[in-house]
Amino acid sequence: MQSSQTLQRLEKWLLRKVGKAISGYNMIEAGDTLLVCVSGGKDSHTLLHLLRLLRQKSPVPFTLIAMNLDQKQPGFPAGVLPSYFQKIGVDYRIVEADTYSVVREKIAPGKTPCSLCSRLRRGIIYRTAKEVGANKIALGHHRDDMVHTLFLNLLFGGKLKAMPPKLKTDDGAHIVIRPLACCAEDDIARYARGMNFPIIPCNFCGSQDNLQRQKIRAMMQEWDRRFPGRTESVFTALQNVVPSHLADNALFDFQGLTRTGTPGTPEDPLFDAPDLPPPNVPAFPLPVRAES
Repeated sequence: MQSSQTLQRLEKWLLRKVGKAISGYNMIEAGDTLLVCVSGGKDSHTLLHLLRLLRQKSPVPFTLIAMNLDQKQPGFPAGVLPSYFQKIGVDYRIVEADTYSVVREKIAPGKTPCSLCSRLRRGIIYRTAKEVGANKIALGHHRDDMVHTLFLNLLFGGKLKAMPPKLKTDDGAHIVIRPLACCAEDDIARYARGMNFPIIPCNFCGSQDNLQRQKIRAMMQEWDRRFPGRTESVFTALQNVVPSHLADNALFDFQGLTRTGTPGTPEDPLFDAPDLPPPNVPAFPLPVRAES
């Protein structure tokens, strides 16, 4: 584990962002038992570590149980995470399920396995949460994941839909939370490198260059390169939805809209100048190196 002033500042920044998400969406309450899903990637490692730090300082008592799903992918280093969990002293469960063979059998060569793989993982995670008595499931998705999901649904699914910071499972038995919802991926990546977590690369499906998500990622990286702060701006937009200026009859009663004849807040500020936020700055400003 590396230790430096910059790493400490970054840790405080991420803890503040995680705390903002937890308090803003009421993610953790007294007595909660969280099943923290740890794949071995940078995001889930960072999630588990920050939650452990927060639990030490939080006036709200809660329990953490780390979980890893061993999907029996060839070459997966099965001993890495159990050894790490034992080393840091966290309660954990390793669940073995050969979803790899199922996906390979059901998905034709060249097709994207992500949808089926995700459904299989989700069912196993929900079942494990019930077995260990966890009422909440913590996932390592971050701000960039949420923004990318918005564009995936918008451009390829015809839906204005993103990845929520908190949701109820289909059976109503658990609450899924994403404490990293306000954290930028670049900050998480830098932190994971500095902490020297035992990263296990995912080469099951996420490394395929033809995935639509990878195309969206490349698009957003280009936007952020040319116009810094675009991802942060889109994430802010997800928290400032105006249903009356969309087109969904289920969200706003367009058919029942009538004149009131009463002056007040304009319902259609078409000719008003938009209230644009100030230019965004990098999520975690780097210290300026003095010139010699």
